[in-house]
Amino acid sequence: MEIKIRNLTKEFQGVKAVDDITLEMQNGVYGLLGVNGAGKTTFMRMLCTLIEPSSGTITYNGKDIFKLGGAYRKILGYLPQEYGFYPEFSVEDYLGYIASIKGIRPAAAKKRISELLHQVGLSKVKNKKMKKLSGGMKRRAGIAQAMLNDPKILVLDEPTAGLDPNERIRFRNLISELSRERLVLLSTHIVSDIEYIANEILLMSHGKISQAGTQEEILASVPIRAWSCFVKNQEVEKWQKSCQVSNVKTLPQGAELRILAEAPPCSTAREEELTLEDAFLYYFGSKAGEEYDTL
Repeated sequence: MEIKIRNLTKEFQGVKAVDDITLEMQNGVYGLLGVNGAGKTTFMRMLCTLIEPSSGTITYNGKDIFKLGGAYRKILGYLPQEYGFYPEFSVEDYLGYIASIKGIRPAAAKKRISELLHQVGLSKVKNKKMKKLSGGMKRRAGIAQAMLNDPKILVLDEPTAGLDPNERIRFRNLISELSRERLVLLSTHIVSDIEYIANEILLMSHGKISQAGTQEEILASVPIRAWSCFVKNQEVEKWQKSCQVSNVKTLPQGAELRILAEAPPCSTAREEELTLEDAFLYYFGSKAGEEYDTL
């Protein structure tokens, strides 16, 4: 199975939300990482045939996905940032309703729903109304509806937005489990969401894929190093203005700064291991995204 994207571009009123992306994807987890407004949602909506590109192509096993139409959507699962549901439906009834829309026969749907409820950890609340679910449970119900047709391609747009740390961990583990023998594309601006589960990371900025590769390859592409420096509290603001500071830890005697720089920024600097969060800051900057509209 292979998705090939060639020179994909989408313009809205002269603004390129997605700008000339060329990419190939196969089975595995792909983490699409970028600030809010970088074009991630627009890109994913084209991949799901919800909007057509201004130019360029997306092919599945050599065939244009927009020409494949329903045949392509049968092997696709999609969880948008916000998905609609009838609040009075129980979880089980909601999944049954979505299964009927997807054309899944009642007997097969009943079996599949039971399997998915167990897989996403919602069996005990299957009779609970959707409106009564916690944020994490709603996202898990969203995953279940995306998986009803056992898709070969699973597209998840900001799936952990608004979840607490425990739910995010549970969600990451679930996504890792679901990635077996299928292609999963997960977009986020939260580095930890993909740090441990993505086979390949795609950094997206201003509608372009600026870097692509494994976590090791992304880190190797960063030409600077991470340093730990201890400074006086009154000097923190000066350092933040003059250096790329990724973290400030306040201590009783001063502050410990994590600084990204080519050379030791102070005489007592201690080199630290570079992280994906450091790479995110290097490529996108601490103020990245402020100039964007949401696309």
